[in-house]
Order: sequence, then C-alpha cells, then structure tokens
Amino acid sequence: MSHFSRETAERARALVALYPERRSALIPMCHLAQEQDGWLTEEAMEDIAELCGVTPAEVRGTATFYDMLHTEPVGEYVISVCTNIACLLGGADELLEHAEERLGVRAGGSTTDGLFTLEEAECLADCDFPPCVQVNSRFVRRQSAEDFDRLLDELASGALADEVPKHGTLIRVRRDGGLRAGRSEVAEERRAMSAAQAERAAAGKDAS
Repeated sequence: MSHFSRETAERARALVALYPERRSALIPMCHLAQEQDGWLTEEAMEDIAELCGVTPAEVRGTATFYDMLHTEPVGEYVISVCTNIACLLGGADELLEHAEERLGVRAGGSTTDGLFTLEEAECLADCDFPPCVQVNSRFVRRQSAEDFDRLLDELASGALADEVPKHGTLIRVRRDGGLRAGRSEVAEERRAMSAAQAERAAAGKDAS
C-alpha cells in the first residue's frame, strides 16, 4: 500500500510522466514527498524508488546529498541563518545566538511544539542583505533581533502563509507538461548549434 495520499500519488505519477527516463524525476519526487510529510520517511523513499525505477538506497543517497532534503523530522518552518563571511561581518553570530535563545534550541534542533527548526547555513547567496535568513527556502533577508522576533510571531500566527508555505514546498506553479518542442526540432537545434561552434572554431584558427 502506498504511503502517498491519493492526491500526492496522482501528482507523483504525472511528475514521472514528464521525463523520458523515470529516474530523472527522483529529485522532484523527493520534494513532492517532503511537501506531504515535511521530511523523507522510509516509506516515502520506498514509494519514490518504485515509481522512479531505482532502489531505496539510491533515493536515500540522493536525499542525504542535498541540504534542502531532510531524512529526519523537522519543524513546519525550517529557519536557516547564514554565517558565511559576509553575513558573519553583518552580525550573523549575534543573530544566531539570539535565535537560539528565543527558540530555546541550539542550531540543528527543533522546538518541542514541532513548529520551528533552526539551522546554521553556509552561503545562501543573498550577500547584499546580511545577515541572510531563509524560512523553508524562502528569503526573508536582513534580520535584526527585533525583526527575527516579529518573523517568528508572524509565522506562528499564519500571517505569512501565502509567502512561506509549510513543509518547504519549493514550487509556486505546478508543471502541466514536459518538453514542448518535438524531438526533430530539438535535434535540428543541436545540429545548428554544433555547426555554429565549428564555424567559430574555424574562424579562430584563421585569425591566429
């Protein structure tokens, strides 16, 4: 019996159908399973393996490689505080210490109500707004201690539900189809690209 709900199972089958090779859907399938449960359970990884034509060990190996995929339970909101150099100089250590005190957990831990998980992150690629903070992979950008306290209150009250969905849903728009171009069109584009590259290479040799 599938671990997926009926809706998730339908979305999973449609997702796999987008790819010429089933295994290519593995990472999107992991995100889909995490959207349902908040993390990748053993049962979900078995379902993904069956649908993608791989082994559960391959699913786990993929999941443990990526920070955005969780193989242990996390809170409904995963708060990531960047402590890389730009953010460090912008007060990230102080913000992380404040976050730990406010939430009552150390980085890597979750609150007892299951609402928040706090993590220390490497560069989150928003260096213009240090210290950078993400919630469920959504940027909330520069945060002071006061901003952080307000953020927690808004998340807990549901005020940010439209901006920061629970369980780390990454996509805002669901795909409704695969590659739009036909195989012959793709092949022709590749031939044209190869010809253009060969032409540029020949021009470079002539110039030298």
